[in-house]
Amino acid sequence: MINLIVALLTFIGTICAYIIARIINQRYPSPFTVPILVSSIILIFFLLTFNINFETFMTGAQWIDKLLGPAVVALAYPLYIYRKVLHRYILPIGIGVIIGAIVGISSGVLLAKWIGIDNFLILSMASKSVTTPVAMELSEALGGVPTLTAVFVILAGIIGTVCSPYIFKWFSFNHYVVKGIAIGSASHAIGTSKAMENSQQEGVVSTVSMVLSALFVSVIVQGLTRLLML
Repeated sequence: MINLIVALLTFIGTICAYIIARIINQRYPSPFTVPILVSSIILIFFLLTFNINFETFMTGAQWIDKLLGPAVVALAYPLYIYRKVLHRYILPIGIGVIIGAIVGISSGVLLAKWIGIDNFLILSMASKSVTTPVAMELSEALGGVPTLTAVFVILAGIIGTVCSPYIFKWFSFNHYVVKGIAIGSASHAIGTSKAMENSQQEGVVSTVSMVLSALFVSVIVQGLTRLLML
């Protein structure tokens, strides 16, 4: 009975945190008030204040987590609607994803190596630019720590979502294809959800870039990481 109550409280609390974050973002629109960032801060503050560990929190939050699969499948609908757009831009999308994957892996590994952090952290960081389930599997294959990789993936997603509007503005990137490739390759599912809010076309390109990035990174991450760590 107690477990059921805890599960309901964490489930309802997570939803309430997101609703509050949405209200804040609508009232004070800014890259720093995106719902994923604000709701994460709210939840972290709540968990620390009441000393709730991750396992207890997930007893209820896992119900939301299980909706990720259907949500990803639902992205197939806008892909179908804009299939002609994808066909037209398939070459720049493919090239952009390949470059993004190489830069994503190389930048993380080389920066971590330059700072001098432990190898297991470098191996955990290498696959940070793909969606969480894929990144965790790649991390385990590399010899990293999958749970740490999940943290890096979330950080990459949030940072990309927050910083991308400024980067696009500074470099005058206005085309939805450019934005979609950048967000999908670097910020995976979190960035893609934001891209969908910007426009369906940008979200579609971001979705395709996210999927292609996961495939390409899976192929090259082990060899490229080992090469960069020599």
